[in-house]
Amino acid sequence: MNSSAPTRLLRAIAFSLAVLSPAALPAADVAPAANEPPTSWIDSDTGHRVIRLTREPGSDSFYFNYNAFTPDGKKMALITPRGGIGVVDLTTFEERALVQGPAKTIIVGSKTPKLYYTKNTKDPYFSELWSVNLDTGETKKLADLPRRASVVTINADETLGAGTFIEGDANAGGAYDGTPQQSPSRMSATNLGEPANKGELMARRLAAKLPVTMFTIDLRSGKITNLIEHSTDWLNHLQFSPKVPTLLMYCHEGAWQQVDRIWTVRTDGTQNQLIHRRQMEMEIAGHEWWGADGQTIFYQLHFPRGGRVSFIASYNVATQERTWLQYNPDQSSIHDNSSPDGKLFCGDGDNRSPWIFLFRPKLVENRGTVGDHLIKGGYLESEKLVNMAKQNYRLEPNPMFTPDMKFIVFRSNILGPDYAFAVEVAKAKAP
Repeated sequence: MNSSAPTRLLRAIAFSLAVLSPAALPAADVAPAANEPPTSWIDSDTGHRVIRLTREPGSDSFYFNYNAFTPDGKKMALITPRGGIGVVDLTTFEERALVQGPAKTIIVGSKTPKLYYTKNTKDPYFSELWSVNLDTGETKKLADLPRRASVVTINADETLGAGTFIEGDANAGGAYDGTPQQSPSRMSATNLGEPANKGELMARRLAAKLPVTMFTIDLRSGKITNLIEHSTDWLNHLQFSPKVPTLLMYCHEGAWQQVDRIWTVRTDGTQNQLIHRRQMEMEIAGHEWWGADGQTIFYQLHFPRGGRVSFIASYNVATQERTWLQYNPDQSSIHDNSSPDGKLFCGDGDNRSPWIFLFRPKLVENRGTVGDHLIKGGYLESEKLVNMAKQNYRLEPNPMFTPDMKFIVFRSNILGPDYAFAVEVAKAKAP
């Protein structure tokens, strides 16, 4: 990416807003121009500049572990109001719509600037797999999906998708009955993201033990290959490694204290293995994601549930090395994420600690420990980037680094409606 373009634009924004939005004021206290919320401000509590990336209320960035960026790092896909698809140019911050909703986004490819997504058909139990080129806007239908099937991830060389379907006519009722869910949940004019009774719905789905098949689909021929069949565990959150085309991570879904959650499997169905086995009552592990190296799996780990002792944990599938980085309750987040170079982390906070965080890992020095296969230990030093005290955390901010690591993208309702934002990792310079 041209590193000078965002800097020039930020300076222009700062100059144009100087009269209306003094740097000393937080977002909620900035007087809007022409009834529009501010497009940029410096957080008075942190000294970091925040940019509103989207213009329309109800527009959001992606879930934290779904790639939204083109391979060249210049564009980022967005969810527009009513569940459509848009794109923002990260060199100019210009935004444009591409696909009218409802559509369910998957990820942007690792090799091409294509965003993969699914669309409803007239039959609510069937959907179609499509792609859109974020550079040209060209759309293409790729395949018809099996009944009650969803595709949720694309592999590193963009030859396979993977997903699940509930077999037969089994039905748990509610939001988890196997009907494709295409658009974000809308409880009001603002996207609150998660239903108020999410826990109840998840418990009902887990207890139903609906038979599930996990499959891959060839993006060129549409051929379906079953990986795991007739599982009565709830298989969810499939994520291909961003570097290894044959390696798939998935979870056994449910309340985290009830499941050994994080697993991997090869696309030929072999090496189906558990990554983290619980050892303590009420121990929980989850919100897993791949590191950019395609070999490291990161996840949140708590002993026990409630954040008494918490870590960002990792497991390297090639070396089998494990690292646990401890953090305190005042550093807790709904989701954490890692930088492209693997040297930094970010978090989106929660009701106890409402901030967008930057974390710097510190490993404890090994002074000659005796033993094999020991876990590396360390801790996180935190820096607060954005005050999120006005956030309704039913909308999860879902932080992610931009490919150049200059910004952390998140979605938020701190201005009232939800928008996508970016905060500069470096502190803003004086005007």
